[in-house]
Parts: sequence; C-alpha cells; structure tokens
Amino acid sequence: MDLTKIKLVITDVDGVLTDGGLYYTAEGEAMKRFHVHDGLGVKMLQTCGIQVAVISGGDHSLLRKRLEVLKIKLAHLGKMEKRSACFDIMQQAGVTPEQTAFIGDDTLDLPAFEVCGLAIATKNAHDYVKEKADWVLEKSGGEGAFREVSDKILDAQGFGEIFRTADGFLTIAEKMTQ
Repeated sequence: MDLTKIKLVITDVDGVLTDGGLYYTAEGEAMKRFHVHDGLGVKMLQTCGIQVAVISGGDHSLLRKRLEVLKIKLAHLGKMEKRSACFDIMQQAGVTPEQTAFIGDDTLDLPAFEVCGLAIATKNAHDYVKEKADWVLEKSGGEGAFREVSDKILDAQGFGEIFRTADGFLTIAEKMTQ
C-alpha cells in the first residue's frame, strides 16, 4: 500500500463519516452525527494539496451543510451507482485511479473499490466488504475512520508534523481557515 501516490480521497458518508445511524422525527431526517476529528483530517489533507470528495447514496440538507463547512466541492449525492461517480470525480480532480483512495463500509461501495487504486474499509464494515479492501481501518465509521486515513496519508507524504506537533500544526492553521 503506497500512500505516497494518493492525490484524491473519495469517501462514502453514512457508515464512514457518520456512525450510520439515521435520526428521524415526524418531519423526516433531523440529525447526522459527524466526528470533528474527521473534519480536521479533511482540512489538513486539503491544505497539503490532497483533494477530498464525497459520494453518497443519500442527499440531504444536513450533508450539504457539512460539505459546505468543509469546503468539499467534489461530490455526487443521491448516487447509488458509485463506479461511474468515481470515474467522473477522478476526471474532475485530474487524477488517475492509482492516485485515488476510496473509503467505504457497505455493498454500495464495492464498485468504487474496483476502480480506485486503494480500497479502504472501516472497522465496522461488513465482512464481505473487508475481504475486498486493501486496508481495513482500526476505527469504525463516525469514530474517526476518515482521520485515521488522513493521518496515514499525510505521514507517508512527509506532512506528519502538522498533526503530531503544535508548531507543525501552526504552520498550516491559518491556511485551513481560508
């Protein structure tokens, strides 16, 4: 697993960036729980020149708000067929499949695993998804799984100091707010 080549990380949402729970009221879905560690991981990758994209079978205002906050512009929402969505995002990002990692947890993600250079499954992914993955995470979805990926990629690409030390973080902190 050569993380030095990764220039794009595409992630599923429910079950990766969230715990997979759907919280409904009589008016419909009311909440999604995102982990703050994942958000910082997204920002650190972006600041270091690694693009982040989202493909989700769902499309909800709560998700759109999170993408806006994280400044994730590459996204396919309400897309159950993730193979063509990955190819489209790779083209938009100007990267090859070998430069692309995909993080998933369920059957919907298997077509993306087949077309991206690095297939990553969360700890709580189904066994048959883990079997197809190149890397199974120690973290579950909604518990910092994305951050586990971002830290490893940043470290492999020589940016480990930005999350390991205060001075390292301060070198990028201002860029992250822009």
